[in-house]
Amino acid sequence: MIKFVHIKKILVTGGAGYIGSHACVELLNSGYKVIVIDNLSNSNEESIKRVQKITKKKIQFVKADLLDKEALLYVFEKNNIDAVIHFAGLKAVGESEEKPLLYYQNNVIGTINLCQAMIQHNVKNIVFSSSATVYGSCENLPINENSKTAPKNTYGRTKLIIENFLEDIKKSDHDWGIQILRYFNPVGAHDSGLIGEDPKGVPNNLMPYVAQVALGSLEIIPVYGNDYSTKDGTGVRDYIHVVDLAKGHIKALENIAKNSGYSVLNLGTGRGYSVIEIIDTFKKVSGVDIPYKVTERRKGDVAASYANVTLAQKELDWIAEKSLEKMCEDTWNWQKNNPNGYV
Repeated sequence: MIKFVHIKKILVTGGAGYIGSHACVELLNSGYKVIVIDNLSNSNEESIKRVQKITKKKIQFVKADLLDKEALLYVFEKNNIDAVIHFAGLKAVGESEEKPLLYYQNNVIGTINLCQAMIQHNVKNIVFSSSATVYGSCENLPINENSKTAPKNTYGRTKLIIENFLEDIKKSDHDWGIQILRYFNPVGAHDSGLIGEDPKGVPNNLMPYVAQVALGSLEIIPVYGNDYSTKDGTGVRDYIHVVDLAKGHIKALENIAKNSGYSVLNLGTGRGYSVIEIIDTFKKVSGVDIPYKVTERRKGDVAASYANVTLAQKELDWIAEKSLEKMCEDTWNWQKNNPNGYV
């Protein structure tokens, strides 16, 4: 039986971050009211101001941490929240290996606190920001939602633990609507050039690294291995434009409103691009030479990883539309207009 749930006011945890800010744009443009809670540990409040500038709509912003139970409960007490989109959490794979307890505390305990506050205020709709890292090394491509989950790092394990207890919550109370979205590699920026990825320090991810080399902020791109069994020997990944990704969250909310169900869905393009393809395409759209140097493979890296997105297309009526050229073009537009990020 289809059950329609009224969803209008959305709490976005981590809404000042890279993906969160782009999701806020799409939420506001789709007519939702938005409250953001963010501790600004890996984000900047300027992104919220710019989202408001893009949409010409207001966001209620609360600077708080999900580990602060009182602050969290206060947000729910003062607002009639219908659903939560949960982005907040630490996300650096390398750091997660160095500081595992920090990641379990922030990501897992923070989400438990959030769910407890939701239960206390009878809010039973959540879209969770998961990750393709839950799969680990998959030999069979493309990766579908039934592929084995075997995370290779602490960050991925925290995501899988959260997925598991959200599934248990759904089993215990069928009134919950839960959408778990496993992202592949979000890149790009809003085409206004006002919001984009603003990593602290040297970027961990390829696209912002390429952009900073193109800008001259970094000297050269390290390419970790060129002897993989791929078309040009370099690693292949599924890159998805952050705006396409953000639109997937709107579709996930609509899915909850229609059936209050439980879904685990890959969000990607369904195809892979190599490191060299990324560099060459960025050169083309920027008109800037981008030097790189091949170095040894990194431990734990796989040759290729890309998604099977058939289920998301079927359940959400969603598909990633933006090309690799558009991903690079929007990244470059953001980077050259904001050479120091939001600072």
